[in-house]
Amino acid sequence: MSSEQSSKSNHWSSSSSAPVSQAELEFYHPRHLEALMQFELPEEQHRFTALPAEVLEQALRDPDRYPVVITAAGEAVGFFILHIGSGIASYRAYTKTDLPELMLIRALLVDYSRQGQGYAAQAMSLLPGWVHQHFPAIRELILAVNVKNEPAQRLYLGTGFVDRGMRRQGIVGMQWIMHYCLSSK
Repeated sequence: MSSEQSSKSNHWSSSSSAPVSQAELEFYHPRHLEALMQFELPEEQHRFTALPAEVLEQALRDPDRYPVVITAAGEAVGFFILHIGSGIASYRAYTKTDLPELMLIRALLVDYSRQGQGYAAQAMSLLPGWVHQHFPAIRELILAVNVKNEPAQRLYLGTGFVDRGMRRQGIVGMQWIMHYCLSSK
């Protein structure tokens, strides 16, 4: 395995070198489509998340799903979906936060060609303030991460998410439910 492959296999951990440019978060815009449709992941990563080509259309049809693009120097480098409303009602069992104040993070990824540059960590660090700005009623972010996806667990823990010991069965195995409290009542 080359050093580049080794660094990319641990894609969620922060890189020791500074990113090429600062990550920013933007709501999806059609100008992002071409780049997002070219995103790739190796199978060992793809089993834990969906590519934009697999989930973007559904997100655009659902008014409770907000596709978000991670950009750097104006180019799409990553992607995820923020989901609110009745479609995330099953996650309500894992928190005391009322459903209208809860937001689920889905399908986070950084394109394989851009991994190892710190973009995922930057994006997750920016996310709480960004959500507060665009969705002021949201008090808690929640996500599910596969127990076998240790790099993603380290990313979330390192950017302020908390594991309260809650687990659920996912499509490819057991998942940790992780939380980020934006404010308290």
